[in-house]
Amino acid sequence: MSRIASTFAAIRQDRRAAFIPFIMAGDPDPDASYALLKAMPEAGADIIELGVAFTDPMADGPSIQAAGLRALKAGQTLTGTIEMVRRFRAEGGTTPIILMGYANPIHRRGFESFVSEAAEAGVDGLIVVDLPPEEDGPLRSAAAAAGIDVIRLATPTTDAERLPAVVSGASGFIYYVSVAGVTGRASALETDVAAAISGLRQASSLPIAVGFGIKTPGHAAVFGRLADAVVVGSAIVDRVAAGAEALEKGALDTNSFVIDVAGFVRELAMATRLARKS
Repeated sequence: MSRIASTFAAIRQDRRAAFIPFIMAGDPDPDASYALLKAMPEAGADIIELGVAFTDPMADGPSIQAAGLRALKAGQTLTGTIEMVRRFRAEGGTTPIILMGYANPIHRRGFESFVSEAAEAGVDGLIVVDLPPEEDGPLRSAAAAAGIDVIRLATPTTDAERLPAVVSGASGFIYYVSVAGVTGRASALETDVAAAISGLRQASSLPIAVGFGIKTPGHAAVFGRLADAVVVGSAIVDRVAAGAEALEKGALDTNSFVIDVAGFVRELAMATRLARKS
């Protein structure tokens, strides 16, 4: 059983939702970013979504776009991101890690070469936001052979005609994007998300994660009662951005930066974990 499947099985036994924080690899710099990655499990991350910086992040809003630019400016590369995962595993990290990025850098590396490197480093899953189901066959085949899940996205505009193509061949979990548009938009209505999750459960037996627009512990608690997992990205990245500015000014050291961001992650994780107990 994969690390992702094992995690969801354990969480199901615990009768709660999983918490999945997103951080951008290399933001605000490689050292601080790795220290933050290391802090995520203790802060309550059940699975970690690690962003791969890209120059044209079309699915991302201003916060994550800015995070990617900070990472690229600091010298982060696809190779460097894979090395972060390898180091995390070598130092005993067992939390599942999903790489979230775009098709261009992977295509340039070559699907089989990329998947081989990622699997050897300890990557568990991939989200490639601009690679539709009709085009992800080569990547999905290589990933399946290496034991890596390819996670598909469903959105409010995924209708009944489109949904079978989205869930067919997906693995790990289905990521429901709760608002149309880019990351960091306003939060979705609880009733709308509940209806969407119900439809997804009829179409797939995979766990359902909800993300986009979840900004506070209160939001996390609401969707933690509905979904199998809650994903928070832009709100965490905004906290990183504030810390990055303080680091640059010398008003904060790396340890204090990590403590601050991890503290916010802990609040979100706790709200998610306790959502069904209230």
